[in-house]
Amino acid sequence: MTINQCSKIGRVFKISISPQKGQKKMNIPVATIRQGCGIDGDAHSESTRPLSLLPLESFAKLWHPRLQLNPGDFAENITTVGLDFSQFAVGSRLMLGNSIEIEITQIGKICHNGCIIRELAGDCIMPREGVFAKIISGGELKEGDPIRMVSSYDYA
Repeated sequence: MTINQCSKIGRVFKISISPQKGQKKMNIPVATIRQGCGIDGDAHSESTRPLSLLPLESFAKLWHPRLQLNPGDFAENITTVGLDFSQFAVGSRLMLGNSIEIEITQIGKICHNGCIIRELAGDCIMPREGVFAKIISGGELKEGDPIRMVSSYDYA
């Protein structure tokens, strides 16, 4: 296992929260992210997967005429642009904005029964392209903030 220092840069496109699990997420322009927790006001902030991220570019892979997808519709907290999470491994660390450091703890998830996106489109991207993270250091995050990969793990 080796650690690679990288400088891949993306951006925060949208930030989304929901006060209760199972509710549709709403977009907010600014969020406070707490170390060891997640986003203030989000129901998942104190769960085992306190922060979820999904690239906006993934939305185009799931086009369907009966489906209009928006940031937060996959229950992701942060919709990103310019980052390909398939290049990351569990243990990779990202810097969001000026002070928030996160560590990827899980790649993908099992789609829940009754997933309306899977029912309409026949597929869902979150199980393959979404990532979950824990918060190493917190701070304020806003739309447009940079996201930089600070380290990644190679399991070769």
